[in-house]
Amino acid sequence: MNSNKNINKSPKTIVLFSCLSGVILVLAIFVVFMGNGEKGNGEKEIETTTITDLVISKADVTQTAKFYPIKAGSINMEVLAVKASDGSIRTAFNTCQICNGSPRAYYEQQGDALICQNCGNRFSTDMIEQQRGGCNPVPIMKDEKVDDGTNIIVPKEIIEQNKVLFTSNWKTK
Repeated sequence: MNSNKNINKSPKTIVLFSCLSGVILVLAIFVVFMGNGEKGNGEKEIETTTITDLVISKADVTQTAKFYPIKAGSINMEVLAVKASDGSIRTAFNTCQICNGSPRAYYEQQGDALICQNCGNRFSTDMIEQQRGGCNPVPIMKDEKVDDGTNIIVPKEIIEQNKVLFTSNWKTK
């Protein structure tokens, strides 16, 4: 005597089972390849954006700060460039050295001052790149960039090193 229960192996059952298996397979493939940005181990997948050198044309820089958005992986960043009263071009990452975990830790210009949108500290444009530490934009010093006479080039390595200063929700109001 066969102890197995009777299994209905009618053509309808076989077709239904095959269709159900196909749907499950398609859903599994969708989740793996188009899923919610998570890897199979539960870690978030990192968006890959190739970081390149930032090239700033010296001819475009005036006493009004110019802001250059850049992206390092999934992190939005910004570099500012401004011509100081002595004619030199000063550069910095547009985030406050003290407030840099806040989404509002960035500067906007008013007259000859940059103002931190988080704490309200005013910082003279002539002091950009002259001071490190405190509530001021993070300077990109002369030895961290290249001046080829026509352009100022901020190497991708310097950009990568400083992305930790920016939060994933940086510059949200």
